[in-house]
Amino acid sequence: MPDGRGPRRAQEIFTATLELLTELGYDGLTVEGVAARSGVNKTTLYRWWPSKDALLGAALLDARIFELSIPDTGSLRGDLESLLRQVNRLLTGAKTGAIASAALSAALHRPELATVLGAFFGDRLSQELPIFDRARARGELPDGTDPRLLMDLLGGALWMRALIRQEAPKPAFVREIVDVVLRGAAVA
Repeated sequence: MPDGRGPRRAQEIFTATLELLTELGYDGLTVEGVAARSGVNKTTLYRWWPSKDALLGAALLDARIFELSIPDTGSLRGDLESLLRQVNRLLTGAKTGAIASAALSAALHRPELATVLGAFFGDRLSQELPIFDRARARGELPDGTDPRLLMDLLGGALWMRALIRQEAPKPAFVREIVDVVLRGAAVA
């Protein structure tokens, strides 16, 4: 856990949570199942996470399989293409794609989980901000450009293609959406 607090076997718990989510879907995921899979007492899980949504949220926030490396290629275009290729791999990977799909589907009807996913994406955006700061310093983006809007447009296109349309975005698609978004963000 980021602050160092949590049960000693947090990673095993989070791994079990995400494995069960992938195997059984959100409805099949239970705290009891996570306890059995991770070898941790159910009362320990409830001590740290009062609900299945809280446990799943913690697993998503701390899951190392969703880590991204923030690129520094020397250009905004290169950074965005590199970042989106990583996101594309996460969305289309057998394990990570299944987790993302199950979690997003469940979040539509689970306010607590939706709040956690909002924090997850907020954390990702905070990690990506240096890309936009460097681009502004190089004169590639005008002041006042909203990084959140740009990432929503870029990421949304990938999510739509991969999760809604069930198509694996090809590398050319990453270049195309970066081109379209950067043309729209350019100084008129």
